[in-house]
Amino acid sequence: MNPDFVNLTTDNLADEHLCCIIRSKKPHPGVEAKRQWLSERLEEGHVFRKLNEKAVVFIEYAPLETAWVPVLGDNYYYLYCLWVTGEHKGKGYGKALMDYCLADAREKGKSGICMLGANKQKSWLSDQSFAKKYGFEVVDTTDYGYDLLALSLDGTKPQFAPNAKQGKIGPQELTIYYNLQCPYISQYLERIRRYCEMNAVPVSFHHVDSLQKAKELPCVFNNWAIFYKGNFQTVNLPDEATLKRILKK
Repeated sequence: MNPDFVNLTTDNLADEHLCCIIRSKKPHPGVEAKRQWLSERLEEGHVFRKLNEKAVVFIEYAPLETAWVPVLGDNYYYLYCLWVTGEHKGKGYGKALMDYCLADAREKGKSGICMLGANKQKSWLSDQSFAKKYGFEVVDTTDYGYDLLALSLDGTKPQFAPNAKQGKIGPQELTIYYNLQCPYISQYLERIRRYCEMNAVPVSFHHVDSLQKAKELPCVFNNWAIFYKGNFQTVNLPDEATLKRILKK
């Protein structure tokens, strides 16, 4: 195994940093929530592989059957996130991580790897142009701008669950679905709560805290989703300007 990288395990999870939000002194609520979420996923075959230093360089994927997304398919991996930032870009780390995932899939006899994409690249989603260089292609779409990309190793293809293509719910108020997989989520939840309280904006939060809930969601999901006036808006974690634009629709 490449000594430049380390995989999180139940043995080292408590001691390793989790890349996205690096803290050396104070515990961070989002990081600790992510750590707890991971502790329950690792035994399901979930993989979190990262550069063996304090850096935002990692890949995170899981067997599709236990991936918390409304995507269906047999014997696939679902790639949640592949992220390389800052001074670590351009050093081949993204390629090394993707190569590892592909080798892992082939070694375990997987049918392929899939990931969430969009007809226009979205922030908080892995770089789909990078994935397409490996042969990922669009295998399913929604009417509201999101794609499912897959690299098939045996000719089969995964698909969005039928419910994920709805993109609509009954409630008209600002509605947010989330889980605690991403360390940034807790702080964004607090920001949105505060903004809505200050501006008298009705808001509803739905914690997606089980695999079943994730598979039954009425939209695409990669740990976060926003609805307003009954329509799906985005999987992005919004800053205040984005939230204001959504609320003006």
